[in-house]
Amino acid sequence: MPQKEIDMFVSMNWIQEYVDLSGLDIENLIKRFTLSTAEVEEIYHKGDEVQGVIVATITSVEKHPDSKKLHLLKLDTGKGEVDVVCGAPNVEIGQKVAFAPVGSHVVGMEIKEAKIAGYTSYGMCCGEDELGISDDHTGLMAIDEDVPNGTDLKSIYAIDDIIFEVDNKSLTNRPDLWGHYGIAREFSVITGRPLKPLALTEPKYSGNNKIDVSVRREDLTWRYSCVAFKNITRKISPTNWRIRLYYCGMRAISLLVDMTNLIMLEMGQPTHAFDGNGIKSIAIGTENLKDGETTKFTTLDEVERNIDKDTLMIYTNDKMSAIAGIMGGLESEIEGESNSVVLESACFDGVSIRKTSQRLGHRTDASMRYEKMIDPELTMQAVYRFWNMLSTVDNGAQVDSQITDVYVKKYPTLTIDFDKAYIDRYTGIDISSDFIFNTLSALGFKTERNGDKFHLTVPTWRATKDVSLKADIVEEVSRIYGYDNFPITSTHSLLKPVADSVQRSEDNKIKDLLVKRFSMHEVHSYIWCDGKKCADLAIEIEDNPKLLNSVTPENIVLRNSMLPTLLYMAYENKSWKDEYGIFEIGRVVEGTNPDGTCNERSHLGCVMYNKHSSEKDLYMEAVRVIRCLIDEIKHEDNISFAKIEPKHHWQHPKNTANILVDGKVIGTLCTLHPLNASKIDKNASVVCFEIDMPTFNEISEKDISFTDPSKYPSIDYDISLVIPKGVILGKALDSVSKLGITELNNTAIIDVYDLPTETSVTVRFSFAALERTLTMDEVQKFIDKIVAELGTFAIKARF
Repeated sequence: MPQKEIDMFVSMNWIQEYVDLSGLDIENLIKRFTLSTAEVEEIYHKGDEVQGVIVATITSVEKHPDSKKLHLLKLDTGKGEVDVVCGAPNVEIGQKVAFAPVGSHVVGMEIKEAKIAGYTSYGMCCGEDELGISDDHTGLMAIDEDVPNGTDLKSIYAIDDIIFEVDNKSLTNRPDLWGHYGIAREFSVITGRPLKPLALTEPKYSGNNKIDVSVRREDLTWRYSCVAFKNITRKISPTNWRIRLYYCGMRAISLLVDMTNLIMLEMGQPTHAFDGNGIKSIAIGTENLKDGETTKFTTLDEVERNIDKDTLMIYTNDKMSAIAGIMGGLESEIEGESNSVVLESACFDGVSIRKTSQRLGHRTDASMRYEKMIDPELTMQAVYRFWNMLSTVDNGAQVDSQITDVYVKKYPTLTIDFDKAYIDRYTGIDISSDFIFNTLSALGFKTERNGDKFHLTVPTWRATKDVSLKADIVEEVSRIYGYDNFPITSTHSLLKPVADSVQRSEDNKIKDLLVKRFSMHEVHSYIWCDGKKCADLAIEIEDNPKLLNSVTPENIVLRNSMLPTLLYMAYENKSWKDEYGIFEIGRVVEGTNPDGTCNERSHLGCVMYNKHSSEKDLYMEAVRVIRCLIDEIKHEDNISFAKIEPKHHWQHPKNTANILVDGKVIGTLCTLHPLNASKIDKNASVVCFEIDMPTFNEISEKDISFTDPSKYPSIDYDISLVIPKGVILGKALDSVSKLGITELNNTAIIDVYDLPTETSVTVRFSFAALERTLTMDEVQKFIDKIVAELGTFAIKARF
């Protein structure tokens, strides 16, 4: 199931806590970030719409005499009292609020003096949503800070900010950029200004309490760190934290949850806070289930999810409490009155998390980061960072256990040796050794230099999947140097055209014929059978090689025919047009080769759909299309069709035939089994054919031969032939062509009429001589000879 990509929203206020960017053009810096690091999709100026909002205190509250919801307030603005009509429910005397006086601006409007329900209001008391700092519209924004009335709200809260959005695809190979600190490192290098360290505080504890951690799936767990905290009394995050979360695409929930989200946004390390009451042990493993079996688990979003044997789970006190790396369980949610927490900071296998996320159809900010293969070294740093933040805002909080740190697997230390000449050879310019050394050092590489030679140790946050080769170092140096600083020069090299292969050339010719001559549409599809789509058309998926590690069990069988895929496309587009044809030259798998590899073949598949033609007429049109393809490309007219037993359940039991060229089978032509045809459209005809392209390519292309046309008139003679059931007219006409009648120029079928026991076919025979005009007596002799030959096939002429 395709899932929405989650982009990264970056706060420049946050970045500037780690890099001093004073005096620099911020928007220009963001553009430089695009050129050197990752693509910026959009820049947002937060707080611009909010102007002149101040702190004020409610000094009087009266109920509106004619309204149950409105209140009549008096506010002390620091410059006197004003009257305000307010509809918020949370108003009380002595409360400090955000007040927008007349002439100020909030999101989407200018504040003006207004008469509301008979009373004049000289301003507006604001909720957080009206200030653009939250989506909370339940009431007024309460201000806890001890500041004088009349203080501009922007002087106490970080409402003004520049946010830029980074495209997810730009960060796929850079897990270190999924946190603000990693992006701050990039700005540090771009500007040449120092990067400040993260504020980390070790959670010291002198007691014996320690949470027992058992890793049952070491193949799916890199590192697991946890620690307990207690006596946490603060429940709501500081306002600036809540603003920061909102600007970065998340919403504030509670202090502890907000802190885990802030750490994830800051460091790129997901953490999870369990309600700490009674947790003695934690285990990381999977359920003991068989293939196809599932068990139910309800996540924090109150959705019941199916857990299978491959879903990595977190167990507290042997009870399922979270889906590892994705989301916690509803029962482990921190209760409102709880004052203790167990913090989880872990590193799980990114491939496992991605597959579980896709299988569940649930992608989260945490799972997105795990998918990128984050650095296991971050887990302990995140624990230290959590305690630093918690102890700063809640002085009474205490550490309640020793840190448990189970480091299962470490990434190997990567070193790279190169010299300046290597950089210059690949960049084509002269980049100084000093620049190379300073750039790599600033990016976090441990850099040792001996003249123009370098020995690097790759930092852990770049060693998970990003940097491993010398070529990666060329990219690092080049992007910081600036690709826009490379001189523009023309290359001097011999360009030789690449000759088309027979396969590619004939593929293109077929596509041109189907599109230009028959107005068909080319489509593209996947090589596997889509189980749900096949089920919709009652098409049975046949046994064939399967995909390994597919995240969607119904899409694991590789297709052995192009046509079921195209039939579903025809079904999806049946309301688009009454008649059309679609085709694709794609891959199918016909079992396996002796060495165990897939026998992969290229096939042309074509489906023709028509609401106005009969199935018979559409079938004959498909014959015409096939003959045209073979004649135009191979110049071959020895084309025949031989009825066969269906190879697939969806093929019609009688109207299925092999396509032969000079006696060699190259494909099949069929209508559909009535059951499948009715699933597509009961009121339309559907015909399809499939050609094996390697076999088609092997057919020798004949030379084009020319015959001078007769300058004398030709004579057409139509005969109605009665053909018994089971007799193939094509074989009889082939026999006629061998009678030696040189004056017989062409044979064409004009009409077909089916009867219960026989078929009536009108055939037109065209005669002409090169040296004279034929007489009817001569033509009649030819006809008599033809009729006699047809009689040997039990075909009778009806004159």
